[in-house]
Amino acid sequence: MADKENKENQTEETKDKAEETVQAEAEVKTDDAKNSAEENKEEKKQTPEERIAELEKEVADLKNQALYKAAENDNWRKRMMQQKEEAVAYANSSLLSDLLDTIDNFDRTIDAAKDAKDAKSIADGVKMINKGLVALLEDKYGLVAYGKPGDEFYPDEHEAIGRVEDEKAKKETLDQVYLKGYKLKDKVIRHAKVMVKVPVSK
Repeated sequence: MADKENKENQTEETKDKAEETVQAEAEVKTDDAKNSAEENKEEKKQTPEERIAELEKEVADLKNQALYKAAENDNWRKRMMQQKEEAVAYANSSLLSDLLDTIDNFDRTIDAAKDAKDAKSIADGVKMINKGLVALLEDKYGLVAYGKPGDEFYPDEHEAIGRVEDEKAKKETLDQVYLKGYKLKDKVIRHAKVMVKVPVSK
Protein backbone atom coordinates (compact mmCIF):
# COMPACT_ATOMS: atom_id res chain seq x y z
CA MET A 1 0.00 0.00 0.00
CA ALA A 2 2.78 2.40 0.91
CA ASP A 3 4.49 1.73 -2.40
CA LYS A 4 1.30 2.40 -4.29
CA GLU A 5 0.71 5.68 -2.48
CA ASN A 6 4.32 6.72 -3.11
CA LYS A 7 3.92 6.03 -6.83
CA GLU A 8 0.68 8.02 -7.01
CA ASN A 9 2.32 10.92 -5.20
CA GLN A 10 5.28 10.80 -7.57
CA THR A 11 2.95 10.78 -10.58
CA GLU A 12 1.07 13.80 -9.28
CA GLU A 13 4.30 15.63 -8.61
CA THR A 14 5.49 14.84 -12.12
CA LYS A 15 2.24 16.19 -13.59
CA ASP A 16 2.50 19.30 -11.49
CA LYS A 17 6.08 19.89 -12.63
CA ALA A 18 5.09 19.33 -16.28
CA GLU A 19 2.27 21.85 -15.97
CA GLU A 20 4.58 24.33 -14.31
CA THR A 21 7.11 23.84 -17.11
CA VAL A 22 4.48 24.37 -19.84
CA GLN A 23 3.18 27.45 -18.08
CA ALA A 24 6.71 28.82 -17.70
CA GLU A 25 7.43 28.24 -21.37
CA ALA A 26 4.19 29.95 -22.32
CA GLU A 27 5.07 32.93 -20.17
CA VAL A 28 8.52 33.09 -21.75
CA LYS A 29 6.99 33.03 -25.26
CA THR A 30 4.53 35.72 -24.31
CA ASP A 31 7.32 37.88 -22.94
CA ASP A 32 9.39 37.28 -26.09
CA ALA A 33 6.44 38.25 -28.29
CA LYS A 34 5.89 41.43 -26.30
CA ASN A 35 9.56 42.29 -26.45
CA SER A 36 9.63 41.62 -30.21
CA ALA A 37 6.56 43.78 -30.76
CA GLU A 38 8.07 46.57 -28.74
CA GLU A 39 11.33 46.28 -30.68
CA ASN A 40 9.46 46.37 -34.03
CA LYS A 41 7.51 49.36 -32.82
CA GLU A 42 10.72 51.11 -31.95
CA GLU A 43 12.22 50.16 -35.32
CA LYS A 44 9.17 51.44 -37.22
CA LYS A 45 9.27 54.74 -35.49
CA GLN A 46 11.04 57.10 -37.92
CA THR A 47 12.42 60.53 -37.62
CA PRO A 48 11.03 63.22 -39.97
CA GLU A 49 14.32 63.19 -41.88
CA GLU A 50 14.08 59.41 -42.39
CA ARG A 51 10.47 59.73 -43.58
CA ILE A 52 11.42 62.47 -46.04
CA ALA A 53 14.29 60.36 -47.36
CA GLU A 54 11.96 57.39 -47.81
CA LEU A 55 9.41 59.48 -49.68
CA GLU A 56 12.09 60.99 -51.91
CA LYS A 57 13.27 57.47 -52.78
CA GLU A 58 9.72 56.44 -53.67
CA VAL A 59 9.32 59.53 -55.87
CA ALA A 60 12.64 58.78 -57.60
CA ASP A 61 11.58 55.17 -58.21
CA LEU A 62 8.25 56.28 -59.71
CA LYS A 63 10.04 58.82 -61.89
CA ASN A 64 12.43 56.16 -63.18
CA GLN A 65 9.51 53.86 -63.95
CA ALA A 66 7.72 56.64 -65.84
CA LEU A 67 10.86 57.43 -67.85
CA TYR A 68 11.29 53.74 -68.68
CA LYS A 69 7.70 53.45 -69.88
CA ALA A 70 8.08 56.63 -71.96
CA ALA A 71 11.24 55.25 -73.57
CA GLU A 72 9.47 51.97 -74.31
CA ASN A 73 6.54 53.80 -75.95
CA ASP A 74 8.92 55.96 -77.99
CA ASN A 75 10.83 52.91 -79.23
CA TRP A 76 7.56 51.19 -80.13
CA ARG A 77 6.38 54.26 -82.04
CA LYS A 78 9.66 54.42 -83.96
CA ARG A 79 9.43 50.73 -84.86
CA MET A 80 5.87 51.17 -86.13
CA MET A 81 6.89 54.20 -88.22
CA GLN A 82 9.82 52.29 -89.71
CA GLN A 83 7.60 49.32 -90.57
CA LYS A 84 5.04 51.65 -92.15
CA GLU A 85 7.71 53.39 -94.23
CA GLU A 86 9.08 50.04 -95.40
CA ALA A 87 5.58 48.82 -96.27
CA VAL A 88 4.94 51.94 -98.36
CA ALA A 89 8.38 51.87 -99.99
CA TYR A 90 8.11 48.22 -101.04
CA ALA A 91 4.34 47.94 -101.47
CA ASN A 92 4.66 47.66 -105.27
CA SER A 93 7.60 45.26 -105.30
CA SER A 94 5.40 42.27 -106.19
CA LEU A 95 3.69 44.11 -109.04
CA LEU A 96 6.97 45.44 -110.41
CA SER A 97 8.50 41.99 -110.26
CA ASP A 98 5.59 40.61 -112.32
CA LEU A 99 5.99 43.42 -114.87
CA LEU A 100 9.60 42.50 -115.58
CA ASP A 101 8.53 39.70 -117.94
CA THR A 102 6.39 42.18 -119.88
CA ILE A 103 9.34 44.57 -120.15
CA ASP A 104 11.55 41.74 -121.41
CA ASN A 105 8.95 40.84 -124.04
CA PHE A 106 8.78 44.45 -125.22
CA ASP A 107 12.59 44.55 -125.46
CA ARG A 108 12.61 41.40 -127.59
CA THR A 109 9.84 42.80 -129.81
CA ILE A 110 11.77 46.03 -130.32
CA ASP A 111 14.93 44.10 -131.25
CA ALA A 112 12.96 41.95 -133.69
CA ALA A 113 11.33 45.02 -135.27
CA LYS A 114 14.74 46.35 -136.36
CA ASP A 115 15.13 43.63 -138.97
CA ALA A 116 11.46 42.80 -139.50
CA LYS A 117 10.03 43.09 -143.00
CA ASP A 118 6.50 42.17 -142.00
CA ALA A 119 4.80 44.80 -139.84
CA LYS A 120 1.95 42.43 -139.10
CA SER A 121 4.20 40.05 -137.20
CA ILE A 122 5.37 42.92 -135.00
CA ALA A 123 1.79 44.05 -134.40
CA ASP A 124 0.81 40.49 -133.49
CA GLY A 125 3.69 40.33 -131.03
CA VAL A 126 2.60 43.57 -129.38
CA LYS A 127 -0.97 42.31 -129.15
CA MET A 128 0.22 39.15 -127.42
CA ILE A 129 2.22 41.19 -124.91
CA ASN A 130 -0.80 43.43 -124.26
CA LYS A 131 -3.07 40.43 -123.78
CA GLY A 132 -0.67 38.83 -121.31
CA LEU A 133 -0.28 42.08 -119.35
CA VAL A 134 -4.04 42.64 -119.12
CA ALA A 135 -4.59 39.05 -117.98
CA LEU A 136 -1.91 39.44 -115.31
CA LEU A 137 -3.42 42.65 -113.94
CA GLU A 138 -6.97 41.30 -114.01
CA ASP A 139 -6.35 37.82 -112.62
CA LYS A 140 -3.72 38.56 -109.99
CA TYR A 141 -4.39 42.17 -108.99
CA GLY A 142 -8.12 42.55 -109.59
CA LEU A 143 -7.82 45.32 -112.18
CA VAL A 144 -11.01 45.67 -114.26
CA ALA A 145 -11.43 47.75 -117.41
CA TYR A 146 -14.85 49.19 -118.19
CA GLY A 147 -16.62 51.50 -120.62
CA LYS A 148 -18.18 50.38 -123.91
CA PRO A 149 -20.51 52.18 -126.31
CA GLY A 150 -24.10 51.44 -125.33
CA ASP A 151 -23.37 51.11 -121.60
CA GLU A 152 -25.53 53.19 -119.28
CA PHE A 153 -23.92 56.42 -118.15
CA TYR A 154 -23.01 56.66 -114.45
CA PRO A 155 -21.48 59.94 -113.19
CA ASP A 156 -19.58 58.06 -110.49
CA GLU A 157 -17.77 55.97 -113.12
CA HIS A 158 -17.76 58.06 -116.29
CA GLU A 159 -16.45 61.52 -117.09
CA ALA A 160 -18.62 63.11 -119.76
CA ILE A 161 -16.61 65.27 -122.15
CA GLY A 162 -19.66 65.99 -124.31
CA ARG A 163 -23.31 65.13 -124.94
CA VAL A 164 -25.27 64.43 -128.10
CA GLU A 165 -29.04 64.19 -128.38
CA ASP A 166 -30.60 61.12 -129.98
CA GLU A 167 -34.31 60.72 -130.75
CA LYS A 168 -34.09 56.98 -130.11
CA ALA A 169 -32.38 57.35 -126.77
CA LYS A 170 -34.59 56.63 -123.75
CA LYS A 171 -31.84 57.17 -121.17
CA GLU A 172 -28.28 58.43 -121.03
CA THR A 173 -25.86 55.94 -122.55
CA LEU A 174 -22.28 55.95 -123.79
CA ASP A 175 -22.05 57.04 -127.43
CA GLN A 176 -18.26 56.94 -127.73
CA VAL A 177 -15.48 55.90 -125.32
CA TYR A 178 -12.34 57.97 -125.71
CA LEU A 179 -10.49 56.49 -122.74
CA LYS A 180 -11.41 53.32 -120.88
CA GLY A 181 -12.00 53.46 -117.16
CA TYR A 182 -10.38 51.14 -114.65
CA LYS A 183 -11.40 49.73 -111.29
CA LEU A 184 -9.22 48.06 -108.71
CA LYS A 185 -11.69 45.47 -107.48
CA ASP A 186 -14.72 47.72 -106.71
CA LYS A 187 -12.88 51.05 -106.46
CA VAL A 188 -12.64 53.37 -109.46
CA ILE A 189 -9.03 54.38 -110.01
CA ARG A 190 -9.62 56.09 -113.36
CA HIS A 191 -12.90 57.38 -114.75
CA ALA A 192 -13.76 56.55 -118.35
CA LYS A 193 -13.76 59.60 -120.63
CA VAL A 194 -16.88 59.35 -122.79
CA MET A 195 -19.34 61.05 -125.10
CA VAL A 196 -22.86 60.67 -123.73
CA LYS A 197 -25.96 60.03 -125.79
CA VAL A 198 -29.02 61.67 -124.21
CA PRO A 199 -32.76 61.79 -125.05
CA VAL A 200 -33.97 64.75 -127.03
CA SER A 201 -35.09 67.65 -124.87
CA LYS A 202 -38.75 68.54 -125.09
